Amino acid sequence: MTQTPNRPSTRPTIAITIGQRHYPRMFNQAAWDALHRFAEVIHHPGDEPATKADLIALLPPADGCITSWEVAPLDPDVLAAAPRLRIMAHMGGSVKRFITDAVWERGMAVTSAAPALARDVAETTLGLMIVGMKRIWPLAHHVREGGWRESPYWPARELHHRTVGIVGAGNVGRWVIRLLEPFQVHILLHDPFVTAEEAQALGVERVDLDELVRRADIISLHAPANPRTRHMLNRERLQAMKDDALIINTARGSLIDEAALIQELRKGRLFAFLDVTDPEPPAPDSPLRHLENAVVTPHLAGCIADCGRMGEMAVEELRRFFAGEPLLNPITPEMLERIS
Repeated sequence: MTQTPNRPSTRPTIAITIGQRHYPRMFNQAAWDALHRFAEVIHHPGDEPATKADLIALLPPADGCITSWEVAPLDPDVLAAAPRLRIMAHMGGSVKRFITDAVWERGMAVTSAAPALARDVAETTLGLMIVGMKRIWPLAHHVREGGWRESPYWPARELHHRTVGIVGAGNVGRWVIRLLEPFQVHILLHDPFVTAEEAQALGVERVDLDELVRRADIISLHAPANPRTRHMLNRERLQAMKDDALIINTARGSLIDEAALIQELRKGRLFAFLDVTDPEPPAPDSPLRHLENAVVTPHLAGCIADCGRMGEMAVEELRRFFAGEPLLNPITPEMLERIS
């Protein structure tokens, strides 16, 4: 991390709240260099993300702040101690937990680097689609046990020319659609917030969820978790899926009725890649840990060791704000219903 040289006090003061243990993961040198070019920087001195008391101590001189996972919310007490604070740039998948009504009442700008994280999740999703269609996991296990192409999971299949169902066209869903372009797949999209004109521009067929589950070879979930989406893949929809269909969930575990999924997986009809579960982690005795046609990973679809793209985006958002330029991904209260 570079040191901040003495510069004129007209530059905004930016507080970094994420905990210094997370600096190597969240900020690359390009982000640090860009930040120091336009701002004075103050740091939460602890290794772990800032608590409420930490924020109250740190934020009084701050014009803007960078937050991330596990930082305390900007509640009324925190904002009362931070009279100069005008913008929050968040690094993470969801910004909802970190903002309160007091943020909107002040008229603060809120921005999220979720689009940068979304690219990592989308790339993982594409990888799971490819290895899922090739049946890499069950075939590798079969070969390890002495078998070859006589496995019931043979023949392996290709991704191209398949029908892919995307549930949710937020940041991740749209990145997945972009990454699928070379594969000549037919994409079905279910998202109640996407208009027919937007679907046409994305090159997808807009359908309701019941039609999507009936027609798709692959169903990839990218919807936010809320009461409307809870168990959207319920027993009836799981039963309506094609034989040999592939389910990928890199969004939130609550989108699937897991008891119904387990029942359907036990029939051997489907294969599931679950990067998220409900609860998370799954119970030690959960059948999801043992079923041969389910692969559960420990919520790793997003960036793990290198989240530098989020750091770069958060810094660019702050630069734009203090330069009077439009933000890349501003968050408004009206958006909270449809974002993760």
